[in-house]
Amino acid sequence: MEERPLDRGRGVVVRVRLGEPGAEPADVPRTAEADIRTAVHEYGGGAWLPFAAADGSHFVLASCMSDHRVRLFDATGEAAPRAVTPEPDTPRGLRYADPALVPPADHSQHPVGDGIEPVTIWVREDHNSGDGDSEPRNELIAVRLDGTVGVVATGADFYSSPRSSPDGSVLAYLSWDHPNMPWDHTRLHVVDLDGGMAVPGTDRVLVDGPAITQPAWSPDGVLHIVTDIDGWWAVHRVDTETGATEPVLRDAAAGGEHGREFGVPAWVFAVDTYGWDGSGALWSAWNSGGVSHLGTIRDGRLEEIPSGFTDFGRLAVTASGSVVTVAASWTRRAAVVEISPDGEHRQLSASEPLVLAPEDVSVPRAFTFDSDDGRQAHAFFFPPANSAVTALPAELPPLMVLSHGGPTGSARSSLDLGIQYWTTRGIAVVDVNYGGSTGYGTAFRNLLQGQWGVVDTQDCIAAALHLAREGAVDAQRLVIKGGSAGGYTTLCALTGSDVFAAGISRYGVADLEALARDTHKFEARYLDGLIGPWPEQADLYRERSPIWRTDQLRTPMIVLQGTEDRVVPQSQSEQVVTALADAGVPHAYLLFEGEGHGFRRGPNIVAALEAELSFLGQVLGFEPAGDIARVEVRDGGQQRSQ
Repeated sequence: MEERPLDRGRGVVVRVRLGEPGAEPADVPRTAEADIRTAVHEYGGGAWLPFAAADGSHFVLASCMSDHRVRLFDATGEAAPRAVTPEPDTPRGLRYADPALVPPADHSQHPVGDGIEPVTIWVREDHNSGDGDSEPRNELIAVRLDGTVGVVATGADFYSSPRSSPDGSVLAYLSWDHPNMPWDHTRLHVVDLDGGMAVPGTDRVLVDGPAITQPAWSPDGVLHIVTDIDGWWAVHRVDTETGATEPVLRDAAAGGEHGREFGVPAWVFAVDTYGWDGSGALWSAWNSGGVSHLGTIRDGRLEEIPSGFTDFGRLAVTASGSVVTVAASWTRRAAVVEISPDGEHRQLSASEPLVLAPEDVSVPRAFTFDSDDGRQAHAFFFPPANSAVTALPAELPPLMVLSHGGPTGSARSSLDLGIQYWTTRGIAVVDVNYGGSTGYGTAFRNLLQGQWGVVDTQDCIAAALHLAREGAVDAQRLVIKGGSAGGYTTLCALTGSDVFAAGISRYGVADLEALARDTHKFEARYLDGLIGPWPEQADLYRERSPIWRTDQLRTPMIVLQGTEDRVVPQSQSEQVVTALADAGVPHAYLLFEGEGHGFRRGPNIVAALEAELSFLGQVLGFEPAGDIARVEVRDGGQQRSQ
């Protein structure tokens, strides 16, 4: 899957042959106008599924954003795509994600043909009520190519990860209910299948929590999961009779600052951090100290593969003994690569021109620092780097503090051109893994329980002050930037301290009560854990909401927002802009038509960065290099639209 920023940000399925050096990737035919994505949970993921027919032809089942219906695409021929799922009563009212193929019991290689109709299991999100007040209904459904649909599981608030056993006889899947998020508490189910359909009365909960993710079956039919039952996400075998679990690693519970985490929070569907090759070796990616690693597990022992990469996405393990993944490093952009057991790799996705020379790439140093209440947090510091420029001898660089989204997320351990945009222009960056971030164990991830807006804000401020005390950055030119939940942390820092000289909020949360009332189903009760139950604790929501502290807002700020954002509505940003204008605080506001929660379109991505640079130049007193548009900074009055 590729995202095409210069083609309206649409998602495209790309096909390339393994085992053929030099094979060129090609778009799946007939998808020139298709936007292959899904909006289930709003964040999507798991929008498509490839499979092979008995005659060797290949197909793709995919969710199309135009109407959210699933279509069948011929990956190798010229047949036009056709809709498989029915047209909903309400336009775009049925959404599909996270598909799994149920292999026919008598076809060991899972081919389709010879009269065998494939069955796929999908998560379906039903928005058909259309009344705007009712939550959409989530369930698991079975879909045949003839459009026949059958319900596999219903009744829970959420479902994910349907995975069929190798013989097609049993389905494993996850469910959870409000107010839990999938990294808090989930249930592992199994249900018997007959012809791909659930056998009534056979569904049972096999493991009830805590944070279970990624059920998968080994080639010999043993069910596995990733669970944090021991305080760190690790791969466990599951006894399908008793529900007992056993870690596949002998030292799976190894903790400490640099313990290993084999799971990630399920913000999107279809995240796979492990899988088996034909020899039975278990390949896995894990996070340690904020950096990703790759290795294999045999006989309870882990052996790291020296690939040179520091970030790994979803793994697809091949039978021949390699893995295909999206990999990146501190100096190499993300690409689809095939990696062998000795660490050799071949890039499968199309090569892109080098944007920066090696000497112009800022490679960070990881550090741990002291924060409030005796707590420690973690971060990556990126010093300025530009071989064409010599810094003034006595001048320390400005610092941009990045607060990642989620907030149950983490700083990426890979080349981020958004970060390099600033470091090549003389601005240092610190990417903070504040308390509540993933990758440092369950206890660290839970530091935000009841403390959102407190712990994250304290840690971001502490990171900035730590670097200033070190003499690495200019204490008078500290900037904080964040998007979504990171935007909330930014707003909290600017309304609760005078540490920063400027702020950048991208679709940031300003009013927690409004978020609790207006956000989408997936996060509708997220704040119960991060803040407390609403409306019972409405006073605390107001206390933690930056919009109620705008009388303390004196820091210049630029606010960026998309008109189609369903996660953090436009009204949130406009409240902040109005407050800035009323208080006479220098500010800028850019509203991007057609953009949602995150900017996908190339021109908008560029315009947003250039506006931020122009704004900082005016506020911090420097003239940005290059030919960029000058953003209008106002003390009050009208808002700017782009």
